[in-house]
Amino acid sequence: MASLQHSPLAPDKPLPGLIPGDLAWHLGMILRGHQTRFAEAVEEMPCSVRGYQMLSTVVHHDPANQQALGAHLGIDRTVLTYLLDDLVAAGLVERVPAPTDRRARKIVATKQGAALLKRLEARVAAAEQALLTELDSIESAQLARLVSKLSMAIHRAQPGANPCEAMDHLG
Repeated sequence: MASLQHSPLAPDKPLPGLIPGDLAWHLGMILRGHQTRFAEAVEEMPCSVRGYQMLSTVVHHDPANQQALGAHLGIDRTVLTYLLDDLVAAGLVERVPAPTDRRARKIVATKQGAALLKRLEARVAAAEQALLTELDSIESAQLARLVSKLSMAIHRAQPGANPCEAMDHLG
């Protein structure tokens, strides 16, 4: 497993303004607030948040095949099959032969799926704005940049990590 680059902070010094361990509590609270709003925003989506994430990935990242979709989202292929079955049954995606390997299947959004995603993206954006009401626009933009930078560094260091597992253990 790859590790993240060493922090410029001294190893014996806590993060400024935080007691060691408080970062986990703060991130957990933010994640809980986001998860609640996110789930409400996509409640009409089959498979809820995971269904939305799958459809969004298909539309915005265009994975080469079903296996690449599962790898991107960190979803086991058995679970992925069941989730895709639900999205296919709802008419939101379809499986087509992958252009590079006809034995593999590429997942593509239907017109109905693309339209639903567009509606839900507006609701998710509003939910995320509601989560950030305590921040001004500069702080919101700064937070978005920093969270993206940190999450991509972690993703590069741990490419197989499943963010859903972290959410499952918030209990």
